[in-house]
Amino acid sequence: MDMETKCLHSGYTPKNGEPRVVPIVQSTTYVYDSTDEIAGVFDDPTKSIIYSRFANPTVMAVEAKVADMEGGVGAMATSSGQAANLLAILNLCAAGDSFIATPAVYGGTLNLFNITLRRLGIECIFVDENASTEEIDAAFKPNTKAVFGETLANPALTVFDIEKFARIAHAHGVPLIVDNTFATPVLCRPFEWGADIVTHSTSKYMDGHALQCGGMIVDSGAFDYTNGKFPEFTEPDESYHGIVYTEKYPDAPYITKARMQLMRDFGCYPSAHSAFLLNLGLETLPVRMRQYCDNALAVAMFLKHSKGIASVTYPGLPDDPYHDLAQKYMPAGASGVISFVVDGGRSQAVKFMDSLELASNEVHVADIRTCVLHPASATHRQLTDEQLVAAGIDGGMIRLSVGLESVRDIIADLKKGLAAL
Repeated sequence: MDMETKCLHSGYTPKNGEPRVVPIVQSTTYVYDSTDEIAGVFDDPTKSIIYSRFANPTVMAVEAKVADMEGGVGAMATSSGQAANLLAILNLCAAGDSFIATPAVYGGTLNLFNITLRRLGIECIFVDENASTEEIDAAFKPNTKAVFGETLANPALTVFDIEKFARIAHAHGVPLIVDNTFATPVLCRPFEWGADIVTHSTSKYMDGHALQCGGMIVDSGAFDYTNGKFPEFTEPDESYHGIVYTEKYPDAPYITKARMQLMRDFGCYPSAHSAFLLNLGLETLPVRMRQYCDNALAVAMFLKHSKGIASVTYPGLPDDPYHDLAQKYMPAGASGVISFVVDGGRSQAVKFMDSLELASNEVHVADIRTCVLHPASATHRQLTDEQLVAAGIDGGMIRLSVGLESVRDIIADLKKGLAAL
C-alpha cells in the first residue's frame, strides 16, 4: 500500500459489526478465565495483554500503523520523544558502555546524552555529522554499542547522511538509530537507507495539533544481535524466566526486549486516549506534510531575500549546503521548519519575535499553526556558548515552524517582524 493508504488503514481492520474508527479501550486491566492463563502471559507477555503499562489495544493499533509506515517489524509507543530516545539507548547500552551521536541534535536530547546518561555510566561520544569516515571510525571504542543521528537536526536543520553512518556503524557491528521526527516516514524512511532503529517524538508532525506528548521506537528487524557484542540479547534474561530474545523472538528481538524489560520497569507508556488522538493526526499526515513543505519553501525564499536577515537555513533551498542530501533522503520536501538568523544577535531576534501577531511564540514545533522559538533562550538554554556553536545555534537564530495557514498571511506576519528591526 502507498503511504496515504497506510495512514488510514494500517494497524486496525474492523471485523463485521465492529467500529470503523479505532476504539478507545479505557482500561488498565484484562480478565482471564484461569490462573494458569495469567501465569502464561507473565512468562511471555507477547501472548496477550496483561496490563496497560506494557500494552493496550488502542495503543497497539497505532504502534502497528507506525511500524508499517516506517517499514519495520514492530514498534513501541512511549509517553514522550525523550522517553523513546532514552529507552532506545538503554535497550543497547549499560553502565560502562558508550555510543556515538552527532552534536547537532535537539537540545533536550543533547542534555539527555551528555549529562543524564553520563551520570548512569553511559558515555556519549560526539562526532560531527560532516566528519570523514576515518574520523568517525577513530571515535569507536571496544564498548561502543550504537550510533545515533537525527534525519533533520532540530533546530540546526543539518541533514544526517543515513547511508554513510549506517555503513560505518555496521562495519563496527553496531546498529544505527535515527530520530525521524521532523521528516516523518512520509518524507523519509531511514530503514531503506540502512538504519536499524527509528525513533519519533510523535508530539510533532505525527500528532500535528499540539494535543499531547508522545514517542515511538520502531525496529527494522534487520540487525543481527548475535554478532557477539550484545550478550543481553543472546543470553538468558533472568528477569523473564531465562528467555533468550534472539532465540524466542528472532524476527524482532530488539523491540520485544524493549517492551518486556524497559517498559515493564520504566512504565512510560501512553494512555489509550493519547493514542486515539495520535491516530487522528496520522490519518491526515501525508496531506499535511505536502502543505508544510510547500509553505516552508515559499517562506524560506521570502526570508532569503529580506533585509535584516543574516542567513536562512532550509535544506529545500537550492543553495543550502545540505540541499543535495535533502534531495537524496527527502525528495518530496524538507519539512516545515526553517532556521534563520537575524542581524544584530539575540536582542534583535527577540524584538523580531515579539512583533509577530499570527505566529505563536511557544516552546513547540511542527504544529498546524505557525510558531517561533528562540533556541538560545529556550530549548538550548542549558548549553554553554561552545556547545551552542557545536549544535549550530547562533544567538540571533530563530526557529520558525511554518503552519498550514495561508502562506500569504504567514509572510505578511513576518514582514511585521522585519519592520520592527
